[in-house]
Amino acid sequence: MNSRAKGARGERYYANWLRTNFNCPNARRGQQYCGANGDADVVGGFANTHPEVKFVQSLNVDKAMEQAIADCGDAIPYVAHKKNGKELLITVRALDLKEFCKSVVATITD
Repeated sequence: MNSRAKGARGERYYANWLRTNFNCPNARRGQQYCGANGDADVVGGFANTHPEVKFVQSLNVDKAMEQAIADCGDAIPYVAHKKNGKELLITVRALDLKEFCKSVVATITD
């Protein structure tokens, strides 16, 4: 499978995960409609956050986080990543953890 198709599959997986586990009915791939660079990989998830979604066997987390930071604007950057056959992981900077948790809690309670 080429990397573009795998990336799209990963973004759909993560959007579905948000819809299923966090009541985010509007979660969808961010680039599926406009294809603009700098858009979040998945939109409609946790408020005021910017996910970078990576579904790869070998991930440079620092590089992925740098990409999320560069693209996030005022939103909280994070990386949602998964290896084949493994669980989905979420990486967030420690300095953003409190605000990230508030966003998750707000999503759950809305």
